[in-house]
Amino acid sequence: MPLNQNVQRLKKFAEGNETFQKTYFKKHEEHLLNLVREGQSPKTLFIGCSDSRVIPDLIVQSTPGDLFVVRNVGNFVAPYQPDEDFHSTAAGIEYAVGVLKVSEIIICGHSHCGAIEALYKPSCDPSMIHTAKWLTLGEKAKSIALLALGDNPNKKELLRATERLSIITQIENLLTYPYVKKLADEEKLFIHGWYYDIETGAIEYYDPDTYQFRPLNEVGK
Repeated sequence: MPLNQNVQRLKKFAEGNETFQKTYFKKHEEHLLNLVREGQSPKTLFIGCSDSRVIPDLIVQSTPGDLFVVRNVGNFVAPYQPDEDFHSTAAGIEYAVGVLKVSEIIICGHSHCGAIEALYKPSCDPSMIHTAKWLTLGEKAKSIALLALGDNPNKKELLRATERLSIITQIENLLTYPYVKKLADEEKLFIHGWYYDIETGAIEYYDPDTYQFRPLNEVGK
């Protein structure tokens, strides 16, 4: 990228930060400084996709300090494997549960997820070794979706089904963490599966009693 274009991009971010300081920060300064003085105490760990179209605080209109957010490609959760190489998502889960003492964990998938779509494409560039290994965490959801929809499934239906099934399989992976499972069994920690539709802005939640995704605004109804 030519230097002048790079400068223009940085200038755009600088102007955005200046606007933030003069508007949002100034309006909420007392709350933000209180978070500095007292530290963070979020009640919810939000595990979401790195997709730039999915902004956790925006889609639920939360405020700073409400969510402890972990984002990665595909909102995947690797099974508990303490002897494996360093894993940022596992560290985030461990910190949120062990230090911050969150009482809720949300795993939020979304429509038109690139990670899920990649499961149905030929092998990725061999130089992308980390991506290829990471995507294996979606294979179980892919297998279930193919089995459920049978031969020659509609591509759109297949992708939407895999996106939702992946949320469920990632919850299963999350429950392999002993401290998560223990607290969940004791009903001190509650785990939720959400599906965000980027075309409508609506969120569905997974209902384990009916094995279905239902509109989030129907919770308690």
